[in-house]
Amino acid sequence: MKTALGQLHLYWEDKQKNLEKIERYMQMLSKKDTDLFLLPEMSLTGFSMRTEKTKENHKETVGWIQKLAGKYDMAVGVGWVQDAGALCENHYSIVTPEAEILDYTKLHPFRYGGETEYFQGGNELSTCEYKGVRIGVQICYDLRFPEPFQKLSNEVDLIIVPANWPAARSSHWKCLLQARAIENMVYLAGVNCAGEMDGRYYSGDSGMYMPDGEKAEMEILRIPDSCSEECVMFCEWKNEVSKYRERFPMKEDRRESFYKKL
Repeated sequence: MKTALGQLHLYWEDKQKNLEKIERYMQMLSKKDTDLFLLPEMSLTGFSMRTEKTKENHKETVGWIQKLAGKYDMAVGVGWVQDAGALCENHYSIVTPEAEILDYTKLHPFRYGGETEYFQGGNELSTCEYKGVRIGVQICYDLRFPEPFQKLSNEVDLIIVPANWPAARSSHWKCLLQARAIENMVYLAGVNCAGEMDGRYYSGDSGMYMPDGEKAEMEILRIPDSCSEECVMFCEWKNEVSKYRERFPMKEDRRESFYKKL
């Protein structure tokens, strides 16, 4: 599968300008016959708690992205904010030219960053299949909680982790991405934002990890007026989860019934 990770410097709370930037990258990626283009958490706004500006009632972001997906013939992973009444929800969708095929709500709002004051957590895991690859999603802070990854790994080949993960904790981000790939024996795509936004610095550190924890080599693509940290990372990979698990059958030694007693 030809996959691109959009490590973007997001225009703060400006959906239109971010859409324009995303389309510029999609124009470039369409020439490489890209299958799947993944964007960071809250893709059109950055990690804003001003939900009165970011929230949606009719999946406007999904609709805009579906039009671009059709225009450039690729699937897109996009983050957006759902109006859920008293509190909002932090969503991520996989959108093909034909339809939205996955909609996931972040399980763990980031208390340390104030997210729990404005967002409620989801209550279920979401999966889909696209071009023969089974896909699941966890969002940013979810990366610190291993149990949903284990559950997803029984059903999927690729877990996507879109994020707005600050550089101050970049060592945690890189360590946990690799660990989740190794312990679950799945492909793991971590896609973070980049640059200075609302007084915080994001170093990016996006990457695609193989089921053995090795990081894939990726081609770096840029547009001329982007900041130094912004780029799109592109690679083509073949789904070999079953081969990894056959060669090193660690998951067969898990004792699920015992773990439930702990």
